[in-house]
Amino acid sequence: MHYPRKISRIKKARKQGFRARMRTSKGRKLLNRQRRIGRTLGPSRL
Repeated sequence: MHYPRKISRIKKARKQGFRARMRTSKGRKLLNRQRRIGRTLGPSRL
């Protein structure tokens, strides 16, 4: 089986991490939506 290339954790965090989401209005809406359904979010989740 072929495995896809592993993306570095730093690149992943910069692309779809908490602070990347907070930068855009749609990202902030997404975080608020997840908070409403009970997910705990934030930088401590690494």
